[in-house]
Amino acid sequence: MPQLLAAVITLSAAFSYINHRWIRLPTTIGLMVMAMVLSLVLIIVGIVHDPFSEMAEGWVASIGFYETLMHGMLGFLLFAGALHVDLGDLSRQKGVIALLATVGVIISTLLIALLFWLTTAMFGHPVKWIVCLLFGALISPTDPISVLGLLKRVGAPESLATKIAGESLFNDGIGVVVFMVVFSLAGLDGDGTHLTAGTMATLFVQEAVGGAVFGFVIGAIAYSMLKSIDHYQVEILISLALVTGGYTLATALHVSGPIAMVVAGLLMGNHGRTFAMSQTTRVHLDTFWELIDEILNALLFVLIGLELIVLSFSMPYVLTAVVMIPVVIFARFVAVGLPVTALRWVRGFTPHAVKALTWGGLRGGISVALALYLPKTINGTAFADREIILTVTYAVVVFSIVVQGLTISPMLRRWGLTSDSKNPESHATA
Repeated sequence: MPQLLAAVITLSAAFSYINHRWIRLPTTIGLMVMAMVLSLVLIIVGIVHDPFSEMAEGWVASIGFYETLMHGMLGFLLFAGALHVDLGDLSRQKGVIALLATVGVIISTLLIALLFWLTTAMFGHPVKWIVCLLFGALISPTDPISVLGLLKRVGAPESLATKIAGESLFNDGIGVVVFMVVFSLAGLDGDGTHLTAGTMATLFVQEAVGGAVFGFVIGAIAYSMLKSIDHYQVEILISLALVTGGYTLATALHVSGPIAMVVAGLLMGNHGRTFAMSQTTRVHLDTFWELIDEILNALLFVLIGLELIVLSFSMPYVLTAVVMIPVVIFARFVAVGLPVTALRWVRGFTPHAVKALTWGGLRGGISVALALYLPKTINGTAFADREIILTVTYAVVVFSIVVQGLTISPMLRRWGLTSDSKNPESHATA
């Protein structure tokens, strides 16, 4: 493991230097593209020399992308992102964010599942409905890591940026909960036959609501500790313990760690920053978490690029992936459009809001991690559908990050949605 960590950090540093010095793409996109190029080179070498291919696949598989992201990086990245979200702005958009993060995710999950089921049947590789639901659940949430990085540079209006950021922070946790419920329902954890509608609802409430309550409690404890001292080294250490200890305890209590970290980050970044920190502490805390955020983002997108090595490139999988890219975007458009249309009766929206929310809803590492979480075997039998789900998920994520990520800024300019745009929204009922 130390050797793997050293290799990934070295690659991240080298790619960051090359991108900053010559290529000049947005950092995360540049790192992922270069890692994918390296992966393609390794695949080509592996075709010529088969033992090398097995060695490369074994090396990437040993990284444990799911564990690395979901139980390593994710808590830090979500906390760092939430730390800089204004709670007042978020509160004004709470109605939209709540609908998009819940109803929107469910609509998207069902619609993508249906269209994935039809597409796989069309290409001669039919996938069971319950497995299609798994794919819909894992690909529906927008990824806060990708989205928050995007918002740092596109210059979107404040209200629109708040919607995109807030939705991505919360629908991530909701999406993971929906995925785990479907995962259990499919019997992939050995308990699916015992699930009822009541137990699924209980599991959802326990994970989602329990995560929010738990995040508030641990955030309040950390807040009271920060308020009682003025020593930035200790205060930064408390924030670090809040993430590491809080996320681990949330997992042990079977509540949503991602949602807990978002709630704790919002509390610390708003009330904590205003009432419990000196100016010196605020400066050092921001610098520390911005650095953590940048480093982990660099490592994450290099890892996403390297995952290309473990994919299957059979023609039915590739064709399905090509079709599903616009399908996922269409499902996102519907999942955003229906709640926004319903809310237009009681409030105004930025012009082209649905299009901006659709194109700005990037998928990222969380979708890849959930796809990799699917077991290779079920009761001793190979889980054949895992490979097509992994390949299609990866294709959608790469398109989302590279194409949508690089074009969202010119799209916003084309729609007149720049940082100096007039915002006609009414917040009376948001």
